[in-house]
Amino acid sequence: MLGQEKLDRINYLANKKKTEGLTEEEATEQKELRDAYVKAFRNSFKNQLDHTDFIYKD
Repeated sequence: MLGQEKLDRINYLANKKKTEGLTEEEATEQKELRDAYVKAFRNSFKNQLDHTDFIYKD
């Protein structure tokens, strides 16, 4: 996953967007951070599924 610093930045930008609005640079940064977060989440979830075994009751 992403580091705590990047997660804090994502949350900061989300809150700022709600209250003040974002500059173009901040909006671009927010999109890049969100894309990185989604990519990391998907990789983590895929890894978890790849290492999951199903046991069927007969």
